[in-house]
Amino acid sequence: MSGRRRIGKSFLLRALAEAAGGLYVSAVAEEGVVAARRRLAAEIARYAGIGPEMMGEASWESLLSTAIELTAQRRGVFVIDELPYWMAHSPELPGLLQLLYDESQAGKGTAGGRVIVCGSAMSVMNELLSGTKALRGRAAIDLRLHPFDLATMARHWGIGDPATALRVHAILGGAPGYHNLASVDPPQTIDELDMWAPATVLDPRQALFSGSEAEYLLREDPKFTGSALHYAIINAVANGATSPVKIGGLLEQPRSSLTRPVDALTGAGYLRYDTDPLWERRPVITVADPIIRFHNLITVPQRDLVETGQSAEAWQRSRATFVARILGPHFEACARDWLRAQADPALRGNAGLVSATVVNDRKGQAKHEIDVVALDKRSGRAEISLIGEAKATVTRRSVADLDRLDRLKRLLAEHGHDTSSAVLALFAMEGFQEDLVGTARRRGDVLLVDLSALLGSGDPVVVPGAS
Repeated sequence: MSGRRRIGKSFLLRALAEAAGGLYVSAVAEEGVVAARRRLAAEIARYAGIGPEMMGEASWESLLSTAIELTAQRRGVFVIDELPYWMAHSPELPGLLQLLYDESQAGKGTAGGRVIVCGSAMSVMNELLSGTKALRGRAAIDLRLHPFDLATMARHWGIGDPATALRVHAILGGAPGYHNLASVDPPQTIDELDMWAPATVLDPRQALFSGSEAEYLLREDPKFTGSALHYAIINAVANGATSPVKIGGLLEQPRSSLTRPVDALTGAGYLRYDTDPLWERRPVITVADPIIRFHNLITVPQRDLVETGQSAEAWQRSRATFVARILGPHFEACARDWLRAQADPALRGNAGLVSATVVNDRKGQAKHEIDVVALDKRSGRAEISLIGEAKATVTRRSVADLDRLDRLKRLLAEHGHDTSSAVLALFAMEGFQEDLVGTARRRGDVLLVDLSALLGSGDPVVVPGAS
C-alpha cells in the first residue's frame, strides 16, 4: 500500500490490524537500526503476551519470521507501516521478506502468513515491485490510496455549501488528514472562507500552513530532499509550464536534462503527466497536489505579507490569481472526475477515456481548448461521445456557450473525428440562464451540470434525451 502523507493509510491499517487480530508496527524516521529492531521486538512480545526480554537481540530475519508465524497462527495480518524509514538503514528488508515468502511457498516456512507493507515515499514504494527488485511477482495486491473526491471531501469536512466546498478542495485537495490539522471550524460560506484561509493555510504558526506542508510532503521522499532542481521544476509547472520545453525555457535548462527529474516527480506523485488524446505528442504536465500548487501560486508570491502577520491582506491580494489559476483549473478537473466516476455511464457512451484536449481552427489559425472530452480512439480517428466546457465564473452560462460547443463539434468533425452522437456538456459553478435551460431541453443532446450535481447533492439540470 502506498499514498502521500495525510491520506489515511495508517488510520486504515491500524483499524484493519485490530479487526483482523493482527500486528501493526510503524517505522520511525531517523531511527537507528538497533532501536528499530528493539521496538519491533517489543511489539511482537506485546502481541504474543510475553515479556520483551524474551525476544533478546534478534536479527531482522528472526523478527520478521516470528511476526509472520504469530499472525498466521491467529489468521491475522502483519502490517509494517512506513517501511521506507527502515529501508534507509536496512535495505535488505525486502530481500528478507522475499526469502520468507519463497520458503513458505516451498513448504519450508510458515504457511498462511499475510504481510502488508506501506509507505509514503512514493519513489521507494514504486520500485519495490519493479524490475529485478526482490518483491517483484510476490505481491497479491498493489494498492495506492488516492485523496477524496470533491463530494466525499465535502461530507468529511461537513461543508454544506457547494461553492465553499469547491474552494476548500481547490486549496487542500481531498487528503482527509487535513481536517484534524485545521485550527478553526470548517468554513460554511464564502465569507467564512475569507477568514478561514488566512487563519490556516496562510498562517505560518499553524500546522496547516501551506509552506510547511509543501516542504513536509517533498521532504518525505528521499529522492528529492534538498534538490533545488526538483523544487524549481514544481514551481515552473505551478506557474504554467505544462511541457518539458516550457519548463526548460523557464529554468534555462535543455529539455534533455529535465527528462529524468520530471519522470521521477511524476512517479512519486508530485506531478501529473498526461498526453492529449487527440494529439499524442502534446504532453500536459500539471502539479498533482493542490496544496503544493497553492503554496507556489499564492503563499510564495505573498511571502513578505504572510511572514509579517498580514495573511488577510495576502489573501485579498491573491484573489484574482486564486480564481484564474487555481479555482478555474480545479473546477475543470472536478468536472472530468465526475464524468469518469459519478455520472451515469450512458453519458460517456463507448468512451474509454475522459480528458481535456485542443482543436485547431484551420481557417482562423487558432487553437481552441476543450475542457472535457469523452472519446474512444482507434487508428488515429476518435469516436467522441461528449464535448464539454467547465466554467468557474460568477456569471451564469448562456446560449452563447452552447453555440461555442456546436462550433467545436464541427471543428472536430472537420479533423476526421466521429461526433455524430456527441453530447454537448456545460459545467457551471453559478448555474445557467433560463433560455439556455429551455434550449437544452428542446434539443435533447445537451447536458447541463451545476455545482450541486458535482457534489452529489442534486441531479444534472438537464440530461440528454429527457423531456
